Amino acid sequence: MKQHLSAPHYRIDARQRHAHLYEVTLTIPAPAAQQEVSLPVWIPGSYLVREFSKNLQQLQARQKGRRVAIQQLDKCRWQVASQAGSALELRYEVYAFDNSVRTAWLDSQRGFFNGTSLCLRVHGQEGLPHQITVESPDDSWRAATALTALKADRRGFGLYQAADYDELVDSPFELGDFWQASFSACGVEHQIVVAGAPASFDSARLLRDTQQICETAIRFWHPEVDPAKPAASGVPHQRYVFMLNVVDDNYGGLEHRASTALICGRRDLPRLGETRTPEGYTTLLGLICHEYFHTWNVKRLRPAELARYDYTQENYTQLLWFFEGFTSYYDDLLLRRAGLIDDAAYLRLLNKALNQVLQAPGRLVQSVAEASFDAWVKYYRQDENTANATISYYTKGSLVALCLDLTLRAQGKSLDQALRAVWQRCSGGPMSEADFAQVLNEVSGRDFGPELKAWVHGVADLPVQALLEKTGVRWHDDPAQPAQALGLRVTENGSIQIKAVLRGGLAEKAGMAAGDEWLGLEVAAKSGTQGWRLSKLDDLALYAGPTKRATALVARDRRLLRLPLKLPAQATTVRLAIEQAALVKAWLGGDPTPGPASLGAPVSVPAAAPETKAQGPQSPRKTGARLAKKASTPSK
Repeated sequence: MKQHLSAPHYRIDARQRHAHLYEVTLTIPAPAAQQEVSLPVWIPGSYLVREFSKNLQQLQARQKGRRVAIQQLDKCRWQVASQAGSALELRYEVYAFDNSVRTAWLDSQRGFFNGTSLCLRVHGQEGLPHQITVESPDDSWRAATALTALKADRRGFGLYQAADYDELVDSPFELGDFWQASFSACGVEHQIVVAGAPASFDSARLLRDTQQICETAIRFWHPEVDPAKPAASGVPHQRYVFMLNVVDDNYGGLEHRASTALICGRRDLPRLGETRTPEGYTTLLGLICHEYFHTWNVKRLRPAELARYDYTQENYTQLLWFFEGFTSYYDDLLLRRAGLIDDAAYLRLLNKALNQVLQAPGRLVQSVAEASFDAWVKYYRQDENTANATISYYTKGSLVALCLDLTLRAQGKSLDQALRAVWQRCSGGPMSEADFAQVLNEVSGRDFGPELKAWVHGVADLPVQALLEKTGVRWHDDPAQPAQALGLRVTENGSIQIKAVLRGGLAEKAGMAAGDEWLGLEVAAKSGTQGWRLSKLDDLALYAGPTKRATALVARDRRLLRLPLKLPAQATTVRLAIEQAALVKAWLGGDPTPGPASLGAPVSVPAAAPETKAQGPQSPRKTGARLAKKASTPSK
């Protein structure tokens, strides 16, 4: 690729690491008169206006060696009093102290940034090639990105080029003294970069497992791929980069067209000498699979409303149940097809998603289509009433996919075929719900309109139990935990803090509220009333015994309240189990997939992962429980 002389050019300087400031110089070779620039207010894939301009400071402009006036037009746009034709230079700083996947970070140990946080958009020139030079702040640091290098040194620092502004801001950079390795999947080059890993990190295992995931995903979308050929025909990327930031305790990921930014806890990494697959590592593999599946399902195949991003405001669509929900269905399913988990492990993961939906009263209030549209104001702005008012398009969307898949399989078809047909119908580009409905009809030979109306646009419970039982899965009703039986979500750390009160539950009927501290319980006994101090909900059965009514002692706004509480007689939670192994295997096996013996070229693995210094302070968790990646809390 040749250097484009009229392309906007960004120079990124990370020397002010201790101040957490990136210094950015934007050169516009051919500006317009009164050139307008802006910084995005959101990043595609994370549906919340985050106001990235709040971190931009010291904006200055020069043209022909002189300072040029700048007028701020609104929260994210500026107009430069420039003349047309002469090169214009803008300089500014960006504060970077959000250790997540969605913005930017810089300290003495590590740097990371998305272009949406650092790169001003040059209005009128978005379609031109864009260039970016990233300078090295330290001889021990390296740089990684999916962008095409025009002139980069052996450590990855130097000049890169993007086809346009969209590609530039969809290609994050990882900077620092990280571990890295590469492998080939179906002839496609892949790179893994891991920052912050401890000495116990089993890098070879992560590399092998990620390779299997990539092979399985590529062959899912492109079953015609010939593993004997040097490059997979039709695969939309010829190089892909996984960027994994390892911290004390966090979880999440954000997809990009040829890369992904991931974050996980150190305890979730595979460890040297460990042969089992801990739950945390399974969750990490599911995250890797989820974001890689997005390479097709949302980065290319995407809602028609998002065919062109508007970086200045919300971009609404009712299709996140398809793009996030279906991806959530296939992330764990492809782990099973890749041989990284077995049938029982897959059902345990499905069991979690199922109970998360069934235990959310909001599922009877909001459809997944509505939840998709409301992501900007509800899903990414959760509070104590979220479980009562909304439903996750991740979890319920994955169950919609499950129901469609099992319904199609009963006819000798599959959702696999439908997704590949949508990819072909829409040429791997923008799609509508009508496109998907038409494909379902063509694949199955019947109208799926009633199912889509009920499952996607309705609020009735999905027919999951009946469909699973026809597929060889037994549905058990087990006794529920005390919090579920009472209709509560709590934290327990020496005391019981009420985080949410679920609609219609016993706790709501007693008058409990979010923010209460549940201190104790009074129950009637032969000797009179007994009072007990509670430290965890499991104590209820111990102190209440067979009684059906008690008095809850709670503290609210430093007032002590006595609330009449009916104790739960019986509540249940769902437990799935394999009843007919052959039927389950036929479902979970899907289309034939390659076994481990045929997984591409040999893996290149460095001898060991380096020890790393401690990370800086962590941002607040954005994903909730680490092992519940499809819970109702945002994962991006």
